[in-house]
Amino acid sequence: MQNAAKSGDFLEYVYILVGLVGLFVGGEALVRGSVNIARRLSISPLVIGLTVVAFGTSAPELLVSLQAAWRGAPDIAVGNIVGSNIANVLLILGMTALVWPIRVSGAAVRNDAAFMLVGTVFLVPLFALGEIGRWAGAVLFVALVFYLVWTFLTSRDADDADEPEHEVAPKSPLVSLLWVGGGLLGLLFGAKFLVEGSVSVARDFGVSEAFIGLTIVAMGTSLPELATSLIAAFRRHSEIAIGNILGSNIFNIFGILGLTAMISPISVAPRFLTFDLPIMIAVSFVLVGLLLTRPQIGRAVGGLMLLGYVGYVIAA
Repeated sequence: MQNAAKSGDFLEYVYILVGLVGLFVGGEALVRGSVNIARRLSISPLVIGLTVVAFGTSAPELLVSLQAAWRGAPDIAVGNIVGSNIANVLLILGMTALVWPIRVSGAAVRNDAAFMLVGTVFLVPLFALGEIGRWAGAVLFVALVFYLVWTFLTSRDADDADEPEHEVAPKSPLVSLLWVGGGLLGLLFGAKFLVEGSVSVARDFGVSEAFIGLTIVAMGTSLPELATSLIAAFRRHSEIAIGNILGSNIFNIFGILGLTAMISPISVAPRFLTFDLPIMIAVSFVLVGLLLTRPQIGRAVGGLMLLGYVGYVIAA
């Protein structure tokens, strides 16, 4: 009987590991295939960075949040979104800046940062209600549609020299579609395994599902953003790195939270309103402040961001 229990415990960790690997590989495949298709359709590099790449790297958060909502684990769904946004700024942007200082230029980047900040603050009254219902989810999702249309229209006149490079991306349209299809399958199975394993471990150890969602699940679903931003930093494409992070945070708030709530209303635990959301708001204000006042985000700031993230995980 004890051996069976130990076997079950071991299997839970295998699920988490398989889920993380599936999310990383699936997210990368989806991003590469999507970017290649977008290029063939002559979509602006700005739109690619802020929408296609951001949506591709946010797909794990979407699938994990949907899986968590369907499994009756709302804390993981909300924690995944809030934790991912915090990780995107402090962890991913911090690590990216350490690799190569991120140049900040162009009104478009600042406009997207402002839109992200508005969405973050808008979560306060939604969280205060204790539940994000279908109507609220619809409002968030419609706002995302307007954001996408506005980004596409304004990008026509944008002077964006930072072209994303994915040399390893397939060039055949058919192969690109296979990348996208394979990526979606990897994300689907990765999300399923990660949520099941995380929920089981949380319940076995008496750890709150909110903590699991804010840390393990959030970092796991942020792996595609990390990989994409680091690649952009190595290739000196600063705006692609920062655009990926801003776009991902916008998709997390308006798209993922909105779509998840439209499908299944999400209850919000009090700790998110009193602890995690204020940190998310503070982090967003810091990022907007950096984008407005500095020509670049250097290694020193990146190091401070990483320390801030470590402190947040410890406090959580």
